[in-house]
Amino acid sequence: MDRDEETRHLVAADLHIAKLKQHIVSQRSVIIKLRLANAPTQTARSTLETARSMLSALEGSLRVFERHRELILHKLGTNEGALLRPFASACRGSAALA
Repeated sequence: MDRDEETRHLVAADLHIAKLKQHIVSQRSVIIKLRLANAPTQTARSTLETARSMLSALEGSLRVFERHRELILHKLGTNEGALLRPFASACRGSAALA
């Protein structure tokens, strides 16, 4: 892979990481609301367990993407701030990378 392609992969990984972090915040909010509702039904307990399971999956995905990002940075062996400037604006909001 050439440097430009690795850099595009880095930008894509950063976008995925940002989206996962948003989903994690949202999922934590769902869990808090479910716990505050304190509904004693089996359905409520099952819903809370499902929400916790989803949170765990999201956090696992986040760790995978963060490791992937570190691998890309290692391959590039350069300062990430300087690296992202040329591509960040071109890739921002790109559905192809989402």
